Amino acid sequence: MSQAAEFFVPLRARILVLSDGVAAGKREDHSGPAVRTLLESRGWAVDALEVLPDDEQAIRARLELWTAIAECDAIFTTGGTGLAPRDVTPEATRPILEKEIPGLAELMRAEGVKRTRRAALSRGVVGVRHGKLIVNLPGSARGARESLAAILDVLPHAIDIAQGRTEHREDQRTGDLSLSDRTEQA
Repeated sequence: MSQAAEFFVPLRARILVLSDGVAAGKREDHSGPAVRTLLESRGWAVDALEVLPDDEQAIRARLELWTAIAECDAIFTTGGTGLAPRDVTPEATRPILEKEIPGLAELMRAEGVKRTRRAALSRGVVGVRHGKLIVNLPGSARGARESLAAILDVLPHAIDIAQGRTEHREDQRTGDLSLSDRTEQA
């Protein structure tokens, strides 16, 4: 029996900031860096952080491209989830999803309204395409950070399931059933 070394495989994320003002250089973005900081503090690897204007076709094309890349587990968008005429992130996201996960979007809003009732105005969606999660977050740094924090603990399990890792094992410490951990044999 060979001695195989185990190592931790971090979840891999990409962040897409959606804002006409940021894309035009008229405004500085704070939401993308806030999401990156939170993800990296939890052991995620962030492979890309890009900015696009609020253009439905461009957003959809980028999401389709990124979900086709094998080196990505989740895409987090910030911005474009409100009620303004150019807020089109959910409209760009929803048609390409293979499965929508309304419970995660509902959880983000439910946690958000505990801090501000305006969180109920967020129209962000969460779903799966090609085994990758797509999560629409608000455009403010605070809203993006708090929304992500509300669901972050559930995302590894959601990614495991979406990527076909469905074997449940009992945690010897707690007795809880969980999916296999994110380790690989070297």
